[in-house]
Amino acid sequence: MTFIAYGLYFAALTGLAWALAAAMQRVFDGQLPAGMLRVETALLRGAGVDPARGMTWLGYGMAVLAFNLAGFVLLYTLLRLQGALPLNPDGIGGMSADLAFNTAASFVTNTNWQAYSGEAQLSYLSQMAGLTVQNFVSAGTGMAVAVAIVRGFVAPKGTTLGNFWLDMTRSVLWILLPLSILLALFLAAQGVPQTLLGAVTATGVEGGEQIIARGPAAAQIAIKQLGTNGGGFFGVNSAHPFENPTVASNLAQCLSILLIPVSFCFLFGRMAGDRRQGWAIFATMAVLFVAGLGVVHAYEVAGNPALGLGENMEGKEQRFGAMLSALWATSTTAASNGAVNAMHDSFMPLSGMVTMVLMQIGEVVFGGVGAGLYGMLLYVVLAVFLAGLMVGRTPEYLGRKIESHEVTLAVLAFLSMPLGILVGGAIAATVPQALAAVQDAGPHGLSEILYAYSSATGNNGSAFGGWGAALPWHTTALGVVMLIGRYAIILPMLAIAGSMIRKPKAAATSGTFPTHGPLFVTLLILTVLILGALTFFPVLALGPIAEETARLAGQSF
Repeated sequence: MTFIAYGLYFAALTGLAWALAAAMQRVFDGQLPAGMLRVETALLRGAGVDPARGMTWLGYGMAVLAFNLAGFVLLYTLLRLQGALPLNPDGIGGMSADLAFNTAASFVTNTNWQAYSGEAQLSYLSQMAGLTVQNFVSAGTGMAVAVAIVRGFVAPKGTTLGNFWLDMTRSVLWILLPLSILLALFLAAQGVPQTLLGAVTATGVEGGEQIIARGPAAAQIAIKQLGTNGGGFFGVNSAHPFENPTVASNLAQCLSILLIPVSFCFLFGRMAGDRRQGWAIFATMAVLFVAGLGVVHAYEVAGNPALGLGENMEGKEQRFGAMLSALWATSTTAASNGAVNAMHDSFMPLSGMVTMVLMQIGEVVFGGVGAGLYGMLLYVVLAVFLAGLMVGRTPEYLGRKIESHEVTLAVLAFLSMPLGILVGGAIAATVPQALAAVQDAGPHGLSEILYAYSSATGNNGSAFGGWGAALPWHTTALGVVMLIGRYAIILPMLAIAGSMIRKPKAAATSGTFPTHGPLFVTLLILTVLILGALTFFPVLALGPIAEETARLAGQSF
């Protein structure tokens, strides 16, 4: 029954994503009703933007950076001043400088790492005008960048990749906003609060009083999932009954996490004029996802034999159980979402390792909205280059040559992940101020550090529960790492797209390596595993693998 349930979930996800991809293609091609076109044109011209003006890769990248910098400054200012601003019925004060920096960097980069508890440290104004706005525009940024990069690979020879302001506006107005409204209404019907009233005081069965936080949660939760943002309205995220009250709300949110990332696979095939190319990307991601889910499911359902209690239910909600927790954990770390309905710190060692690996390979197993696709295209460039070396031909992809310039840029983008994770984690493992955040000694303590820096660099946002995320050292260091993880991939990938679009397309010949069949899918999977996963194997051997070895030997730390 378990496998049937997983199969039905994946079939529903694939069908919905296939349909959404068709709608997304019409949106980005501008095949919209006249009224919608007039709305977006009026908004853009009101902002001083000419939507018809194309941008080179550098112009597109500078627009991304300028827009994100403005969002960072506005959000940082709002968080610092929230105590003196309206829509703050519970009288919450402003954030400290380091925490505001961390939070602003987190939400602008679509990471949504939370070193705070939302119901206790954020006003309604900060939640709505700050975080929710960034949930939309950071996701819209990723979608716009992905579409621009795809144009670079598939469009006729030219010099421009489109217009960032137009692509981002269309992403938010015609894709994210309508889907979020539908999901928010469903979640509200399931019992998720949507109110501007403050907290309430309730009397428990034993006579004690309890303060129950509430607020405009449904609207933020909808976009947090659809935009692969993941930042919770409440501190315990989607394990909280006000964020995720029922099995139906859980399945709807789990589908929402992967819906747009999967759609981008099929959108790629449509834009390329060869849907087999999209299916090849989808198949690569799906195989890696199913493999990861299989490991997490097996370990969490079997539980810890030393305890003899059946399923591993530590840190999990009874209303979801081990199966739905395993599905969510795999989905949220495969996508750069980071929302949790169970505490990953309590997972079995190898289950925790899978969630780390999914982040360490660059969040390319579906990944973030847009970010997963352009992250996988990075591996495509490297895979095609390796295939060319093996057969002694100039590497090509979709009729365009992959040359040293593109490979160099791809390697630079790839190295941003080891830089943030291994270098950042190594520093954190040796500095006393940083080590104070670690809850457990031994291999699990190393796993806490490794998970945190994998999550920040991969723009995921989840963490092992024992990690002391609010220490000034980590709020600062992780904020920097989030920025590196986002823009050190976006800019080189835009540069690759800018280089590719200037090249003529060559017709396929009998000697052309096909990039849509099982052989290419296998090569791409091996490239992801060899370059991605094996880069981190030594440190994983000292963390979760050592922890699992000790468990099998009957030892504990």
